[in-house]
Amino acid sequence: MNTALQEIVKMSDQGATTPTPSAAPAPPAGRPPKVGNRGRASGPTDSDNFEAADIPELEFFVAPGPRGYPPLTEFLDIWDVDMMRRRDETNKTDHRTSLYHCDNLIVRRGQEFQIKITFSRAYKPNEDKFAVEFVIGTNPQYSKGTYIPVFPTKTQQSSWEGRVIQSNNNVVIMGVTPAANCIVGKYHMYVAVQTPFGIRRTKRDNSRDLYILFNPWAADDAVFLDDEAERQECVMNELGIIYHGAYDDVSERNWNYGQFNFGVLDACLYIMDRSEMPITNRGDPIKVTRKASAMLNSRDDDGVLVGNWSGDYTYGVAPTSWTGSTDILLSYSGSKMPVCYAQCWVYAAVFNSFLRCLGIPSRVVTNYYSAHDNDGNLKLDIILDDNGRIDRSRTKDSVWNYHCWNECYMTRPDLPTGFGGWQVVDATPQETSDGMYRCGPASVLAIKHGQICFPFDAPFVFAEVNSDVVFYSRKKDGTLEPVKVNKSHVGRMVLTKAAGSDGRRDIIDQYKFPEGSPEERTVLEKAEEFGCKQEKSSPPEADVDVVLPTLEISVGDDFEFNVEFVNRSLQKRTVEAYVSGSVVYYTGVSSNEFLFKTPTVTVPAQKSVKELMTIESRDYLSHLVEQANLNFIVTGKIKETGRIVTAMKVVTLHTPKLTVEVSGGGRVNEEMMATVQFTNPFSFNLENVYLRMEGPGVMGLKSRYYSLLPGGSSLTWTEMFTPQRSGKTRVMATLDCSGLRQVSGQASVTVET
Repeated sequence: MNTALQEIVKMSDQGATTPTPSAAPAPPAGRPPKVGNRGRASGPTDSDNFEAADIPELEFFVAPGPRGYPPLTEFLDIWDVDMMRRRDETNKTDHRTSLYHCDNLIVRRGQEFQIKITFSRAYKPNEDKFAVEFVIGTNPQYSKGTYIPVFPTKTQQSSWEGRVIQSNNNVVIMGVTPAANCIVGKYHMYVAVQTPFGIRRTKRDNSRDLYILFNPWAADDAVFLDDEAERQECVMNELGIIYHGAYDDVSERNWNYGQFNFGVLDACLYIMDRSEMPITNRGDPIKVTRKASAMLNSRDDDGVLVGNWSGDYTYGVAPTSWTGSTDILLSYSGSKMPVCYAQCWVYAAVFNSFLRCLGIPSRVVTNYYSAHDNDGNLKLDIILDDNGRIDRSRTKDSVWNYHCWNECYMTRPDLPTGFGGWQVVDATPQETSDGMYRCGPASVLAIKHGQICFPFDAPFVFAEVNSDVVFYSRKKDGTLEPVKVNKSHVGRMVLTKAAGSDGRRDIIDQYKFPEGSPEERTVLEKAEEFGCKQEKSSPPEADVDVVLPTLEISVGDDFEFNVEFVNRSLQKRTVEAYVSGSVVYYTGVSSNEFLFKTPTVTVPAQKSVKELMTIESRDYLSHLVEQANLNFIVTGKIKETGRIVTAMKVVTLHTPKLTVEVSGGGRVNEEMMATVQFTNPFSFNLENVYLRMEGPGVMGLKSRYYSLLPGGSSLTWTEMFTPQRSGKTRVMATLDCSGLRQVSGQASVTVET
């Protein structure tokens, strides 16, 4: 038996033989030849999960005699191998993979699965020697963990454990436990029998391929999450709620992550292949998530999604039109070309699908008033002129109304003890990290405690939730004097979907201590040790406050905007104010200014005065961009004291809703009907209207196009669908056109067995 182990291990170290490459043709004139690694390494880096090595069926130990190789027919042979891969069998149910739409076996590492092998005769443990071999990549090697022989006896084990669970005549059920840190991906499986003359294997059979995923249920796995409610939410749930809108007017966007849909798992593995990530690195969640955060955007590596914040989406799908990740991932893996277009929530949603599909617990989070492009500088500078009016030509910084990123759960053996758990990863291309557009994984706990020296990109995330908004007065000689510091504007709230419900959860306390607390001051001092510089000045506070109203306004409404000046002093105050209203992108970047007034307001001692302004829809409607945000900024100078007053408010205009209704039997494999209705509430026509609809587990993506929807008219769109599994889910729909973005609707569906 020792000889058998030595021979199989020897065979694995040698690796499978590969055809000798033929001489490459000469490159065309004027183009430099493609340079490989010949002379530097014995072969190319193994980074392809779908190309298979050519494993021989017969591998002899002895040299051929005069009559050739000796026959192996009289020894034990393999008649059949059953991967026990049906959805209702124990492999998929025990490994929680029965929801994957895939005919192959899918299991999670660190947990036993079963294989049924039928031999040509009864298996004799003391005489017969066999191994189940697992191969991944194009150059499998035992020493690199890409070739793993699994033996049925306790005396001989490799990095994966094997045992005979049941032996009945010539049928053997064998249990295999992949190592909890093994490579994640698609493996090819063979059964090899050793004879005195050589090894006989099963033929290559695609139906015996299997996928091995990360396992948050296995205590030894780096992604182990010891909370069943969170595991169900962050690994198994396909239906997401992504938060957007404004801090004081939160909106929800439904999303179909579709991590179990047909082809999605292969698409996720293709993303790693496309990045040329070495096969040997794909068992490490730190390396996988960092590589994927670069590959989900197309900025420097032809990754999955093309970002576009311009408002012109002629050559792709508007970011607000997407309803799920499946179409994006399948389009990318099918066309091998980046998919157009995305903004931050699309990046985060597709990244979430990628992580959950591979078994890494993950969730989408939304940070309200998110500082961007700071590169570790904890200041957002707003420049005012001598009179207190914003100098837009010199004010370059902006605060995003919200920004979405991902958190994934894993241990961090590369960091000191205690900094594992939730990690920030962000695929939205903002700043380069180690030369590529990516971000993370950065420990959330390290960010909270100011330990921003730890990899990866902790200073950038720290600045997103901790930056100060500093107003500077620009003197005539060009110098800047800080006149007001707002330390609480950025990072107001971090929302994510609550586990097990449709409610939301604010997790800002996981990112920072309460504003003004002693702990917060200690954290900022710690961050300064690592290069983050905050504004130290404390300009005197003005004794007049500016209060802006909280409004709920729909697109096309006329409305009143009251600016209240509150005098806290014992003398009257005169404020020379500037009131500006601009249409802005959700990134805080101004598009068009539609309001500018310069009232001079006299406020009696310890009284308040309201300045009334009427906004008509015609003022802003033609300038709106897709998220329909209006940004009001009030600045000014108190005539008596020279102090500066400021206030900012983002008003998100509510868009009309789609009405979605579902009718029918409500049973698996029984046809149902979804109806979408919409009425154009405006007097003008909507042109080139696109509708999309899908539902996790019940309906694949459907789409419809209308060239014209006249003002005041309605449309009705009906689709039939057949649910494939039971449970509670939703049918979600979006409407998109250049004249109206961010229109959606949804209906709950309960499907019984």
